[in-house]
Amino acid sequence: MNGNETEEVKMEECKERSVYMWGYLPGASPEKSPMLSPVPVRLPASVQGGVSTWKDVCGGGCGFAMAISGCGKLITWGSADDEGQSYLTSGKHGETPEPFLLPTEASIVKAAAGWAHCISVTDTGEVYTWGWKECVPSGKITRDLVTGGSFQKDTVGRQSALQTEQVSPTLRGTNGSAGIVPQIENRKAGEEITKRRRISTAKEENESVTSGDEFFTVSPCLVTLGPGVRITNVAAGGRHTLVLSDMGQVWGWGYGGEGQLGLGSRIKMVSSPHLIPCIEQTTSGKDRPLAAQGSLNSQAQLSKVVGSYVKEIACGGRHSAVITDAGVLLTFGWGMYGQCGQGNTNDLLRPTCVSSLSGIQVLGVAAGLWHTMCIAADGQVYAFGGNQFGQLGTGAEQAETTPRRLDATSLEGKHAKVVSCGARHSAILTDDGQVLSWGWNKYGQLGLGDTIDRNIPAQVPLDGCLPKDVACGWWHTLLLAEAPIIAPNS
Repeated sequence: MNGNETEEVKMEECKERSVYMWGYLPGASPEKSPMLSPVPVRLPASVQGGVSTWKDVCGGGCGFAMAISGCGKLITWGSADDEGQSYLTSGKHGETPEPFLLPTEASIVKAAAGWAHCISVTDTGEVYTWGWKECVPSGKITRDLVTGGSFQKDTVGRQSALQTEQVSPTLRGTNGSAGIVPQIENRKAGEEITKRRRISTAKEENESVTSGDEFFTVSPCLVTLGPGVRITNVAAGGRHTLVLSDMGQVWGWGYGGEGQLGLGSRIKMVSSPHLIPCIEQTTSGKDRPLAAQGSLNSQAQLSKVVGSYVKEIACGGRHSAVITDAGVLLTFGWGMYGQCGQGNTNDLLRPTCVSSLSGIQVLGVAAGLWHTMCIAADGQVYAFGGNQFGQLGTGAEQAETTPRRLDATSLEGKHAKVVSCGARHSAILTDDGQVLSWGWNKYGQLGLGDTIDRNIPAQVPLDGCLPKDVACGWWHTLLLAEAPIIAPNS
């Protein structure tokens, strides 16, 4: 769905960059057959921006792929005209990768896609989004986070027929503790929601995509944030979006019924960007995590551990994760499969420290439909959440409600530097240039030449290139690679 990397992909003009794809992209292969092994993606000469034809890979959504060309154009492909909203979301781009038309000439630096919505950010910090109308900001919601004031929605109505009940959240009666103190209220809320929640199936996911212009915004919309806010990174979940500013603040909008927007409530719809209080100012002017409780002294001590700002973001199907500058992982949202890593299956309504990773500096995080993956500063990989298809890579099928370090023999001596999650599969890139994948493989999204699921990491066969980045889409995977330099014969 989206992946976070621990180091920025840097352009090197002396080496040509290529993109490879594998898995299910219905418009990119004959008769919609899955691609079981890596296939090179050819960028048309009309959009090439120099020697380095590709800049980065962004994964993509359900049935389409996204990447960024060397000249900063957002490139989409892989959709089919009978795929409904996914076809529209990708700009109706099928077999041939083409630039997605955006109302700006600025270069795209990051992009992400959910089930049927996309978001991109330019090198000037402008954000554009399109797709499902419930994921495209409209209306205006304000809130005084310091005093705990309630949401107030203006008179701008939702045009989407997908609009659900507006719920006015309040700080009273909700729990947002950071996993350091008991979460009695949050636990009760989680138990109640679990009783009436139905487990989503692949069939239900497909049926949930309703065609019709009344539900969909084809044209990219400029997202208006606060004065002076400059966005540097974006993440897209099933029906919600997070963006990260250059000041380390996180903004979110879309569906928040399970707490995935981290606003302290189960508000069904946030129709404009809202600042998520991952770290809040105390009266003494020191930062502290919103979920911390206790004396100001203990809050200040905890703040030093948690950090001062957010540096990484990730969205899963209905949950979210962020990493602070101190390397602390915070999660929030749907917890039915343990994907929030708190040792239980409760929903989290506010950003909450994953306390079992205390003392471990987390550098990268990615989230799938029901699972979460992260990598530590020492290159170790940790996994938690749903594991129905082996997407955790633990060698078993049971879910993990707390982070579990992967110890497969295929990882011995390996140090992960990039992690990414698809809906139900995972992939990492190691510092020695190897790509390993595991999980659901019905459509060949693991790139291993077959359709057999894997519950431990397996190396993707790659010859003649040096992998630089990996990004999982819903049912596919993209690889950014660097061609080796071959010295001419003297």
